[in-house]
Amino acid sequence: MQKRLLLQTALAAAAAFALAAPAAAQNWKPSRPINLIVPWAAGGSTDQVTRVAAAEMEKALGQTIVIVNQPGASGAIGTKSALDAPKDGYTWTAGAAQDLGAYQSLGSVNTSIKDWHLFLNVANIQVIGVNPQRPWKDARELIEDMKKRPGQISVATAGVTSAAHAAMDEIVKATGVKYKEVSYDGGNPAVVATVAGEADLTTQLAVEQADMIRGKRLRPLATVSDKALELEGYGTIPPLSATLPGFHAPANYFGIFIPKGVPDDVVKTVEKIWREQIVKSEALKKYATSRGALFNPLAGEDAQKAVWPAVQANAWNLHASGKTKVAPDTVGIPKP
Repeated sequence: MQKRLLLQTALAAAAAFALAAPAAAQNWKPSRPINLIVPWAAGGSTDQVTRVAAAEMEKALGQTIVIVNQPGASGAIGTKSALDAPKDGYTWTAGAAQDLGAYQSLGSVNTSIKDWHLFLNVANIQVIGVNPQRPWKDARELIEDMKKRPGQISVATAGVTSAAHAAMDEIVKATGVKYKEVSYDGGNPAVVATVAGEADLTTQLAVEQADMIRGKRLRPLATVSDKALELEGYGTIPPLSATLPGFHAPANYFGIFIPKGVPDDVVKTVEKIWREQIVKSEALKKYATSRGALFNPLAGEDAQKAVWPAVQANAWNLHASGKTKVAPDTVGIPKP
């Protein structure tokens, strides 16, 4: 009888622990500030949206999140810093998932998209924005001129893994044009350089160009997409597909990335916050609406599935233009 009672007590305790464990795993309380590495310059698209998301996460976690801008090597330096940091849950990074997915084939960071927990907040869209002193009034005029003067028209980008470079890869694939790339340490410096006339145009993200477009310091010719963009305070920017029928570019998702190997309770807690609070964030919604982005928070397998088309397209476009050290399919990225 006593043995039976002891067994029942043990089973009850085990059941109680099993029920309590998931709840505990979703209640990580960080005991010190979290470092969130932004591997691009301050003021760019990653920096902008990450600061908004970090402020929302601070409220949910009750702990400070320190933004550390660490630009260089097209985002590779800051990303590697986060990857090499102790796997204790106190070092995160951020950026565009398509960039993260290309580092291994580029030979810059030995990591794949599947090595990270993805917490996506917005999908961004690239825009062809030209210096208003340049003559082109629409995308057709620009493309015709690029064909007439191969390699002479300069495009400001944030480097080979940046949104602008990915956009130009798509344009080159569709048209065969050649251009002169001028690289900067982030999207914001690339946009400022275009405004200053150091480059003829940029194909960085709408969120980085929005203020300059509204202020008429950049002239938007088209979105690098098959979808038009309604930019608050400006109006409609037509899609490149209106000039190039059938043109399409996959969604460019941005978010916060936590390397796999951190304690499970860290991941479960952030997932819970994303699922219950970030999806309703008015601050992120307002950011997206005002900057010309799509508010679409995703985490877990949903996030991995959402980013995969852009990861594939970006990696293979970089390979086609001779930028990679190894073929993407050798590191688990089959050709789309």
